[in-house]
Amino acid sequence: MSNAFALLGLPRIAALDAEALQQAWLAASRSAHPDQPGGDASHAAEINNAYETLQAPEKRIKHLLDLHAVPWRAIPIDDAMMSLFGRLGPALQSVAAFLKRKQTATSALAKALLAPDEMRLREQLEALGTTLDAERTALLADLPAFDSRLSTGDTTALTDLQILQARLAYFGKWQAQVREALLSLM
Repeated sequence: MSNAFALLGLPRIAALDAEALQQAWLAASRSAHPDQPGGDASHAAEINNAYETLQAPEKRIKHLLDLHAVPWRAIPIDDAMMSLFGRLGPALQSVAAFLKRKQTATSALAKALLAPDEMRLREQLEALGTTLDAERTALLADLPAFDSRLSTGDTTALTDLQILQARLAYFGKWQAQVREALLSLM
């Protein structure tokens, strides 16, 4: 992929302002739209891909790391994240087991007897979702500090940013799993 930041005329930073990103995308997509004079469908598609890449923080940071030619490496999960995963895995397994029980419940009484378990699972998932949201928000709050470190030439900033990107990717996946599990309980 080409430089998404350059395509939208934005600085190569991790902490992009959502409003500035949207305004840059709207301006670029207006001029590149195939219905406009000088517009081009392939250029418009590139602009849309750039917006999609920069809109999601984990994708944006991955793209930034790619532009800095940081080689991919596996990032181990730290103890705090492993603890969260240790709560998430069993919760998701409990939801799957509950859904099987619910599917086999045929009488109104059998379904009613499952209601307390369903409520407990929902509360557990909602609490996990709240924790995941708070952790992800805290990571996103660190992005301006990474930009500052990068601008001063701090050579460890890219390695630390790679760790942050991996953590954001895990949180994004886990949040999606929690949302999916909550929807399956409805």
